Amino acid sequence: MPVVNPMDLSGRHVLVTGASSGIGRATAVLLSRLGARVTLTGRDADRLQQTVEIMAGDGHRAAPFDLGAIDEIPAWLRDCAQVGGPLSGLAHCAGVQVSKPIRNADAAFMSDMFRINIASGLALARAFRQRGSAVEGAGIVFVASASAFVGQAGNVVYCATKGAVVSAARALAVELARDRIRVNCVCPALVDTEMADRFRSTMSEAQFEEYLQHYPMGIGRPEDVANAIAFLIADTARWMTGTSLLLDGGLLAG
Repeated sequence: MPVVNPMDLSGRHVLVTGASSGIGRATAVLLSRLGARVTLTGRDADRLQQTVEIMAGDGHRAAPFDLGAIDEIPAWLRDCAQVGGPLSGLAHCAGVQVSKPIRNADAAFMSDMFRINIASGLALARAFRQRGSAVEGAGIVFVASASAFVGQAGNVVYCATKGAVVSAARALAVELARDRIRVNCVCPALVDTEMADRFRSTMSEAQFEEYLQHYPMGIGRPEDVANAIAFLIADTARWMTGTSLLLDGGLLAG
């Protein structure tokens, strides 16, 4: 019997947002190693190109775009599908984390957080189901957060946006099943990225060390999340939709 790798993505086209750093960059690199042809997006063209340069294979393309332009997303994604071929997967890794106590969270802050962390993903899902944009059996993976499941003082708006991502993915899984599109989430806790560095800068060294005590297996690496995303896009998850995979190093087990 021939050896079959259910995570082989050879010949498939996948779009990765937030691919200029962190989880998005690690995801783009891993998908390329699995044989996918990747379209990478983010706002920084130079950093996207740096990602392209460390990817395996060829046929990858950097397509800089500001996902804050919600109404322009469907036409932009349709263009990506026309250039690179219909999409087999979408890994939506772009997002923002800003801690702010609720007393300081004005309307502009809330609007920005929800636009970036939830509205852009909904617009991508809307665009993904356009005729010719995706192949049958394609998978969307949203990067939510363990913060969707645990309360965090000073982080209320971020927690709310990530909780919205989890709920939206579940509803989209039902709605898009008729289009043969799967929708799932990964929900990482603290991962060693630039975003984590900014979070760490808000604490003293002693406070951060105390925070780490809540992680029995330590904090994660971008590759840990990329592995889960690849699993959900590949045929390994062909019978999974509406699921949220928690990646938290044991944070919520204690």
